[in-house]
Amino acid sequence: MQLGVCVAVGLAATIEDLWRRRISNWTVLAGFAGGLVAQVSSWGWRSGGLGWLAGAAVGFAVFLVFFLAGGMGGGDIKLLAALGSCVGPKQLLWAALWTAFLGALEACGYLCWDWRRRRRAGPAVPGDGGEPSIPYAPAIFAGVLLSFLSS
Repeated sequence: MQLGVCVAVGLAATIEDLWRRRISNWTVLAGFAGGLVAQVSSWGWRSGGLGWLAGAAVGFAVFLVFFLAGGMGGGDIKLLAALGSCVGPKQLLWAALWTAFLGALEACGYLCWDWRRRRRAGPAVPGDGGEPSIPYAPAIFAGVLLSFLSS
C-alpha cells in the first residue's frame, strides 16, 4: 500500500512540477492522508501513527537547510515530508540519499542544457525573468521509488 500511495502522489507532483513549476498543497495533503492510511493499515494506530509523524518530521527536516538557503522550493520540502509520512523515517533517509544524488544529476544536466540554450540565444537581456528553476519533484519521486529497493 505504501508503494501505491508513493507512486500516485509522486506522479501527480512530478506532473505538476514539470508543467507549472509548483506542487499544489492538495497533492501534498493527499500524500499526508495516504501516508496515514498506509502506516496505520500496516502497523496499527499507535505504531503507524508514530511512524507517520516521525516520517513527516524527518522528511521536512532533511532538506530544510536547502530551502532556507534558497536552493529549493517549499513545495519540494512539503512533498518530501508527505512521502516521508508514507514510508517512515528509516526508509526516508535512503530516499533522501537517492534524491540528493539524482537531483544533482538532474541539476547538472539542466544547467548544461540551459547554458547551451543561452549561448545560442546571444547576450542576456536585463530583466528577462531571472534564474531558471529546476523541477525537483522528479528527483524526489525517483529517490523514493529507489528507496523501496535499497531498504
